[in-house]
Amino acid sequence: MSGTGALRAHLVEARLAGTLATPREKSLARYRLFAARDPRALLGLDPVGEWPVGEVLRLMARRCGVAADPARTRGPNVIDPDRTLAALDRFADRIAAAAARRAPVLFGTGHPDRLLEFYAALAGGLTAAGCVVVTPGRGLPVRMTTSFGVRTYVLDYVRGVALVRGTGVGGASAKGRVHTHSPLPVRLALAAAAEGGGPLPELVVGDHGWICGAGQLGFEAIGLADADDPGPFVGEAEGRVCAVVPLDDGVAGEHYGPLWRYVLNRAELPW
Repeated sequence: MSGTGALRAHLVEARLAGTLATPREKSLARYRLFAARDPRALLGLDPVGEWPVGEVLRLMARRCGVAADPARTRGPNVIDPDRTLAALDRFADRIAAAAARRAPVLFGTGHPDRLLEFYAALAGGLTAAGCVVVTPGRGLPVRMTTSFGVRTYVLDYVRGVALVRGTGVGGASAKGRVHTHSPLPVRLALAAAAEGGGPLPELVVGDHGWICGAGQLGFEAIGLADADDPGPFVGEAEGRVCAVVPLDDGVAGEHYGPLWRYVLNRAELPW
């Protein structure tokens, strides 16, 4: 697949953008949680502004293309594929800049069963360009509050991408990879990098708490976010997160292949 026209068609066909599987009522509920400063929606961000729910909705309409009408409370949610493409270019340009200066980079995901290949491919391209993909804190325990209570997981890395792993506990997949919105893993990883004397990342790439948590701490952070997660977009609006690509972050993993190939091609990195 080459060219933005083909990629745009893929975004819509795979439901990465256009009409999404995510219902609008779920997104509106998340916007209300964010406006109430519920930690589950903040993802590690401490917003400077007040961000009432109406302003959150208007921001998401500008950044993602969701309907701005608050009276529209049901039906499928939408992401404008042209906004996705424009943001993907900004994301790729940040990747290219990191490659040009051979910056150390940290990758992390709260969607390890969906987005691992996307980030791993970018990590491989940056490694080939001479960047150090850092992996601090491997094996550290991560105690997180879940719907099953407080659980202890483990910070791990697969192909240079940080994730949280657990075995035989609620929230863990068959491979032990845990879906999480928590900023705790990135805080632990960054603290481990600082305490270990290794290089601190000059760029953090990821989603959920990985980019909001890193951006809140002053690190350059870029990543992906769904239309029901306003935290990264508020972080971008306030200058804490540098580039956020709006797309559905929960489709089958193979559908993200054309996106990472597009990013590496634009950044002139091998794949």
